[in-house]
Amino acid sequence: MTMSEIKKWTVRDAKKCIIIPSEIDHKYSRGVLGVITGSAQYPGAAVLSVAAASATGLGMIRFHSSSGLAHLVLHSNPEVVVQPGKVTAWLAGSGVSSQKYSSASTYLRHRWFTLLSKQSVPTVLDAGALHLAGKLSAPTIITPHAGELSALLGSKGLVVSAESIEAVPLKWAKEASELLQVVVLLKGNRSIVTSNALTIELPSASTWLATAGTGDVLGGILAALVATNYIEILNDENHLVRLGATAALIHNRAALLAASGAPINATSIINFIPKAIENILSKG
Repeated sequence: MTMSEIKKWTVRDAKKCIIIPSEIDHKYSRGVLGVITGSAQYPGAAVLSVAAASATGLGMIRFHSSSGLAHLVLHSNPEVVVQPGKVTAWLAGSGVSSQKYSSASTYLRHRWFTLLSKQSVPTVLDAGALHLAGKLSAPTIITPHAGELSALLGSKGLVVSAESIEAVPLKWAKEASELLQVVVLLKGNRSIVTSNALTIELPSASTWLATAGTGDVLGGILAALVATNYIEILNDENHLVRLGATAALIHNRAALLAASGAPINATSIINFIPKAIENILSKG
């Protein structure tokens, strides 16, 4: 594949990224995801991201609690573990304010971000954790929308408006990937996933996805795929691009199943993630 070539993503491609557990698998071998999401300001992001990851399928989720969010997460997903330990992937930043938590001023949040940086495993960064892009030794994928990417590039001295990014998303996703040396999943109606060597453009998504919390759901889906594919990622960092595209495809298919031509919310999408995955596995 040439640097300028853009790959389209199909159900057959996505099927290859979904790890089906074998008879010898257990909760640790299937992937363990560490999650640092939500805040007092946006507590729902913690619930949505964890629930979406759980619905996508993996061995264990370790939720790293702050702002008293553990009880909310456990109410919806009692199987989640709220004790730190070894993980095979991280999800961080959804529902977290970048201004509030990007420094050590808040001890608990800073402590979890420090732990993340010390466990060199594949990492998904969103929202309030985007400031870590390019600073981790681990394979990293970031999931900004146009406004977040504009702010991130601006912090690196590259001034571009969100409107300019929305006008030519492929250009700016590539620019960010090359500048930060991370995989970029630029969220939008036509999401772009790109690295230095591989670019995938997704087809137009359901317009019903333009509602609060759907980005948190996408982050959870992606992080579960990363946690279960951690060995494949360590052997080929471009696999993060494929996982980003697969997550976007599952996200949209779950939304279409939930909507059936009518309005939806983020929670309803989560309920249809297993069915979307079932359809991919059966038709791919």
